Formats: sequence, structure tokens, C-alpha cells
Amino acid sequence: MRNFGFYAPTRVVFGKDTHLQVGELIKECGGKRVLVHYGGKSAEDSGLLDQVFSSLREAGIAYVTLGGVRPNPRLSKVYEGIALCRKEGVDFILAVGGGSVIDSSKAIGYGAADPAGDVWDFYTRARKAGDCLPIGAIVTIAAAGSEMSDSSVITNEDGWLKRSCHSDAGRCRFAVLNPRLTYTLPQYQTESGCVDILMHTMERYFVNIETMEIVDGMSEALMQTVIYNARILMTEPGNYNARAEIMWAGSLSHNGLMGCGTGGGDWACHQLAHELGGMFDVTHGAALAAIWGSWARYVYEVNPERFAQFATNVFGISCDGMDFEKTALSGIEALEDFFRSIKMPTDLGGLGLHLDDGQIQELAFKCSYEDTRTIGMFRQLNRKDMEKIYHIANGDSSLRS
Repeated sequence: MRNFGFYAPTRVVFGKDTHLQVGELIKECGGKRVLVHYGGKSAEDSGLLDQVFSSLREAGIAYVTLGGVRPNPRLSKVYEGIALCRKEGVDFILAVGGGSVIDSSKAIGYGAADPAGDVWDFYTRARKAGDCLPIGAIVTIAAAGSEMSDSSVITNEDGWLKRSCHSDAGRCRFAVLNPRLTYTLPQYQTESGCVDILMHTMERYFVNIETMEIVDGMSEALMQTVIYNARILMTEPGNYNARAEIMWAGSLSHNGLMGCGTGGGDWACHQLAHELGGMFDVTHGAALAAIWGSWARYVYEVNPERFAQFATNVFGISCDGMDFEKTALSGIEALEDFFRSIKMPTDLGGLGLHLDDGQIQELAFKCSYEDTRTIGMFRQLNRKDMEKIYHIANGDSSLRS
């Protein structure tokens, strides 16, 4: 049994119309001048921003706005937000959106609270973030779980590097989760979000160490819940109960609970997918679906029993005669079948990518931090391993070993 720590200080306000409480929530946190940070026109066109502004005015809170956050949020927007916070004397940041907006808000908060240096230093690990403006979130996309995690991921346009920063200082003070705010999402975004949620648990689940039975049980139940409700949303996008299950699963999947006793998790698929997002601006959840099967077939032989447990407890596949390898491969195929059922890719071609050798080498070079690190815990992967996995996902099945 491994030692672990668990810290989840974010206040959650869940349910219908809960976003109307945002003014009072910020007031309770001591916020007086707020940056409202958001993405595209959907927040404006839906009337959500007008409702947020009304709640802020009713609470006597001044605000400034900054929109334009894109998927795979950009460092240039972060710099713009930092400058605006300093100019306007902002003391609180409200993220209205999904993981990209929340991650961008965290980065702005780090930079605004630390005027001496470059916020990008926190993402290259040259410095450690020690302070952050307080942040609250109104979540409009169930996916990243950033509203309850310590992480933020930003893309630097100079080299198209996608890097993460982890700090308890950036944890949201509160997260408003209203499933109705996700109704207008396109199907592709909804299902990509479901994959991201699923993978946040799977990254912690697929470790090659002894784990806790209680955590395994919670993880397997969460994965089953996401799979079941993701399928419902394919035909019933307005199903409130399914939306609610997915939204709460998103927060639970990435608040650290599913990682207790797992040694931190594997995260190789996330690292590989981050580079695809950085270089080709693809949707993160879809990138994870496209890379997972290739990673799984490359590493499962290290501990086929773990993959067999996944197959049996999540998909109900019988492990006849204790044939762990056969059951493991059946579980991998079952998850890929699920991805197909929700119209998610299972290879790079499904992302519209057909990479040449040079592009694959560049991806692996960046993912390995210029050949200075390995990734993964289930099996450690060096730069050459990364290249092979990208090649497999690109259609070369001869490298599966």
C-alpha cells in the first residue's frame, strides 16, 4: 500500500440555474473587481454572459471581460489577460467555459500574481508557481476536470509546444456545475469530453503497481458510468440525467480521488496527445482516443493481468481459463469499439492526420523534451518508443512490440 495525499478544496455548486449564484459566490470569496474570461460567441449568443453580468452587478461587483480563448489555449491570450488584470486592478478571475478557459484563467492568475517573471517559466518547470489570483469557474463543457484539479495546460505558439503546470495555488475556489449549460454543445465536443473524462481515470488506473481495491472499484464504476451515459447522449443530447452524470464524473475523474495509492498514474497517452494538440490543433479528447489503442497494444504485455481486470470489471469480458493476454486484448478492442460507437477516432487517420517520418520524429522529440525524459509509469517510454507508438497510430502495425 503506497502513501498518498488527497487535497480537494474546491467548493462545488451543482444543479439547474446554479450559475445565477455566481455574484454572491465571488463576494463570499472577497472578490471586488473581476476578470470574466471566456471563449467564443456561444457564451454571448446563449445569453449566459448577460446572466453572469447581471449576477455580478446585483452583488455590487465590478468586472472587465476577455474573450477569445481557443481550444488548446494560447500563451498569447494569457499574456493579454495578465496585462489586463494589472491595468484594471483585478482581484478575482471568473472562468466561464470549459477546460481551455479554466486553464487559461489559471495561467493568467499565476502571471498576474507574479509580476517579476515570465509565466511560461511555470510551464517549462524553470520556476514553480507559488501564488495565483483566486479563480472561480462556471463550467460549460464536461471534459477536462480543470475546475477541481491542480493542473493547467497552455500552448506556446513559438514552437507550438503544449506544456502543463501543476500547483495547488491555482485550484478554483468554487466550481458551478449546471448540466443544462452543456446542452448546446456539438455532438463531437460532447463525446470528445466524455473520452477526456474516461482517460483521466484510465491514466491513473493503468499502473504497474499494487493498487487499492476501493480506488479500483470507484474507478471501474466511474468508467462504466461514463461509457453508459456517453452512449445515451449520442441519441438523447437533451437528457439531463445523462448530462449530470457526465458532468460530475468529469470533476471526480480529475480531482485526484481516482489516483489515491496509484503512485500518480501513467499519463503517457496524455503526453503523446498533447503534442498532437500542440502541432495540429486537434481536439484533446479525440486525440486521446486516437492514440490509446496503439499505446495499449505496445505496453500491455508488461502486465496483462491489469488489462484483463479492466476488460472483466468494466466491460464484463470473462477471463476464461485465466488467459490474461487474450482477455487483455479483448478489453482493448472493446474500448475501441466504444470509441467508434460515439464517433471518436481510433487512429490518427480518424483525426484527419497522415504523418510522414519527419513529423513523427518531431512529435517524439518534443514529447521527450528534446530527448531528455521518458514518459509513462506502466512502462517507461523513451523517444524511440514514442516514435513507434505514433507510427502504430499512423497505420504501421508491424511495430507492435
